[in-house]
Amino acid sequence: MNPNRRAAAAAGVLVLAGVLAGLLSVVSVIEQPGFLALIPAHESQVLLGAVAQFVMIPAYVGFALCLYPALRTVNETLSLGFLGFRLIAATFHFAGVIMLPLFVLLGQEYAQAAAPHLEALAELLRVARDLVNHVALILALGLGDLLLFCLLYRARLVPRWLSAWGLLGAGFAMVASLLVLTGLTGVVTPLYLTMNAPLGLQSIVLALWLIVRGLRTERIVSPR
Repeated sequence: MNPNRRAAAAAGVLVLAGVLAGLLSVVSVIEQPGFLALIPAHESQVLLGAVAQFVMIPAYVGFALCLYPALRTVNETLSLGFLGFRLIAATFHFAGVIMLPLFVLLGQEYAQAAAPHLEALAELLRVARDLVNHVALILALGLGDLLLFCLLYRARLVPRWLSAWGLLGAGFAMVASLLVLTGLTGVVTPLYLTMNAPLGLQSIVLALWLIVRGLRTERIVSPR
């Protein structure tokens, strides 16, 4: 197996690891009414979410690093932009990781003294986490994905239908984040989940393609 083939397979595995970690990072208790009083009984769920989101950092960045050597031979500008946005997204991921243990601390304080200011602080923290995870993070990933799928589409390193699917999925995901930012939808709503579903499904298909088939590196002629 040549280096590009191994790198593509590793990238596919990292995508699947990121998808699994993303599912485990969902902390449903924080989305429930009166969540601050519920947190002490669900501390393990909150901490698992933090660990899972931390795992997403090397998975997301590692995916870009695995593909970068091959992509840069096709278009250095687009590949560098893709990697850069992945690194920016990793920063937002890290911010999301740090926020989750703060919910545990607030929940413990609230259990000892149910003060209204703690509820207000917890709600502010929840809104901040939603803006980081579902707006800033998704927009950074989306911009990077647009560069990636544009490059893949132009160079035909994967089937064009798969690249086009990714472009559309990234576009829908970014629009969903803008709807969250403007308050037109929430993060746990049928509309938001439906708009993110195409990219989620495409990520799994792309991962399997990379593992089984890899990139069409024979189409790489020379650096541009």
